Amino acid sequence: MKTLRTAALILLAMVLTLPACKPAAKAAAGAAAAAPVATAVTAVTAARQTVSEKLTYTGTLEPWRKIGIAPESGGKIARILVEEGQRVGAGQVLAELDTETVRLQLAQAEAGLAVAQANLQNAIKTKERMDRLMAQKAISDQQYEQAKLGFDAAQAQAAQAQAVVNMARHVLETATMKAPWSGLVASKNSQVGDVINPMMGGYGAASGVVTLMDDSRIKVVVEVTPGDISRLQRGRPAIVRVSNGETADYAGTVSVVNMSADPMSKKFRVEIEVPNYGLKLRTGVFGTVLFDVQSHQNALAVPQKAVLEGKHVFLAENGKAVKKEITLGLKNTTMIEVLDGLKEGDLVIVEGNFGLIEGSPVEIKK
Repeated sequence: MKTLRTAALILLAMVLTLPACKPAAKAAAGAAAAAPVATAVTAVTAARQTVSEKLTYTGTLEPWRKIGIAPESGGKIARILVEEGQRVGAGQVLAELDTETVRLQLAQAEAGLAVAQANLQNAIKTKERMDRLMAQKAISDQQYEQAKLGFDAAQAQAAQAQAVVNMARHVLETATMKAPWSGLVASKNSQVGDVINPMMGGYGAASGVVTLMDDSRIKVVVEVTPGDISRLQRGRPAIVRVSNGETADYAGTVSVVNMSADPMSKKFRVEIEVPNYGLKLRTGVFGTVLFDVQSHQNALAVPQKAVLEGKHVFLAENGKAVKKEITLGLKNTTMIEVLDGLKEGDLVIVEGNFGLIEGSPVEIKK
């Protein structure tokens, strides 16, 4: 009976204690729910390095020079001795015209020259004889004048005949089209049997019987804004970045700075020369040109993505986000110089910084 009474007293105590425990548990749970969750961030250490300000433009890679190979005189194409994509050397024969007619014309001209030279020799002898007779007063002035006119005419006819021969030989020589310099056959623009007449036009640097280009050097043409053109000078180094499966950088030099703007685009043409070592660069593709216009050595720098609104960053200090107003300097494609507001070694948040507020708890991702 005593045991039953004791059990009843214990049960009564538990019932009376339970309501008092519930408010305390609820308070603890509420406090845990109200605690802010730390934001996961990535941070880097502010460090000193060289920061170079660069101007970036996109341009087209073009051959250093390009020419349409065409004969000086018209005719029918007899042979084209090269194919597109073939590399040729200076002086190599690329194509030939049918020269049968020209050879016949040359033979006719040479025969005419022989006749004219024979007449000239006869006129020379006649004039020499008349000179002697005139000195002896054995002929009249009229006879001497006729002999002199005959000599002058024979001399002119010989010169004319020689000119006709020279012209025929020149036409024959230029009927064979040769490469003026080593390069790449960019295109074949005619077929064997085509009759061409360069005097009618249509055979420029992009046409001709074949088109030859020199890609031992490459030029990259970009259009520069009025705000940047004054910062570029001829001879300044530049980097040309090209993606051909993988991205590669090539060192170049500014070769042309046109100080007259295009009337339509209001931009300025600038050319960059790039040596094409190993002929790895291909023409006709786009490339990114980087102009290094100014550099600061030993500059305190942070990644550009760390800077918010162009004027502040967040630091990670003792698990908290600390906002710092900063003054900016030069920047390149990824980094930016900090002139004031940071010190070397500060832990600057570069990812997870958007939406942070002063004092927010942060956790640096490993």
